Amino acid sequence: MRNRRAALSAVAAAASLALTLTACGQSSEGGSEENKGSSEGATVGISMPTKSSERWIADGDNVVKNLEAKGFKTQLVFGEDKPDQQVSQIENMIAQGVDALIIAAIDNKSLNNVLQQAKDADIPVISYDRLILNTDDVDYYASFDNEKVGQLQGTYIAEKLGLTSGEEGPFNIELFAGSNDDNNTRYFFQGAMSVLQPYIDEGKLVVKSKQTSLNQVTTLRWDGAQAQRRMDDILTAFYKSDAVDAVLSPYDGISIGIISALKSDGYGTKSKPLPVITGQDAEVASLKSIKADEQTQTVFKDTRELAKVAANMVDALLNDKKPEVNDSKTYDNGAKVVPAYLLEPISVDKANYQKVVIDSGYVKASDVN
Repeated sequence: MRNRRAALSAVAAAASLALTLTACGQSSEGGSEENKGSSEGATVGISMPTKSSERWIADGDNVVKNLEAKGFKTQLVFGEDKPDQQVSQIENMIAQGVDALIIAAIDNKSLNNVLQQAKDADIPVISYDRLILNTDDVDYYASFDNEKVGQLQGTYIAEKLGLTSGEEGPFNIELFAGSNDDNNTRYFFQGAMSVLQPYIDEGKLVVKSKQTSLNQVTTLRWDGAQAQRRMDDILTAFYKSDAVDAVLSPYDGISIGIISALKSDGYGTKSKPLPVITGQDAEVASLKSIKADEQTQTVFKDTRELAKVAANMVDALLNDKKPEVNDSKTYDNGAKVVPAYLLEPISVDKANYQKVVIDSGYVKASDVN
């Protein structure tokens, strides 16, 4: 393993910064002795976006678990959806001499300077789930097939409304997308619209708000409260006498906000049923909602497997091997095509959430029930 710490010049400064880092995140030093190889003693810095989503807490824990099983030490921090805080935390980890970085970006365009620092210190960077943009200084990308996530959501809506079996509609649909500073947002939306746009063009699906372009439907920081406010506004302005039949939602937290707005407008009764509502991440709140016949669908992404991929990439890099990838063409970040390993997402609804999410051990049955 190459000695990356030799590239750092200020050991004393790094020591003082350690106190700051400990306050921001959590430090772990462990691992099974039998799994330690030439990477023994190496420390991996892990930067996750926020603790406000159960998904990112689970990701952080799973990445730590997989790295420690391989004999690495870890530093795990959460940026709490503040880009400047994430940058500061990463700077601290670089100063402390971590040997590799795994980063799930809050703002994927704000990390260029700090990643240059990582490059100068010979620290490889894995972009985790959210592709970091406009920099050469990201080495690999670990994620899911993001366009397929959207395709699963769009296909579910089309099938649930009967469009794939000959129904003509028209059905009313409203569109929501993720944060405009997350590169995945574009792929999710493109995937969904590749299915839904032909039905919109044919008049079988109608967007009464006429908000159909990506920049009209994004939701900053994937915030459910913001989605709720936007849905409130749409219902007030465009659905005084008509009903919404479907809502494309890219993420469970957004779905819950949308449902709150709909229920406040009288949806969720026999005379005014809730529309088809998609989601993503199979969070507990949404699984409960699916069980209660509120949210209709979510896309399950087994982040335990994603954590394994990221840990394997780091292990390969720090042992002077080439990480396994299965996509070397798709993910152009504006400065380079980043080699990626993509995992398969799974569409989940009331019919299969037990088998796919609970029986696999991803979520405890007691948490949903």
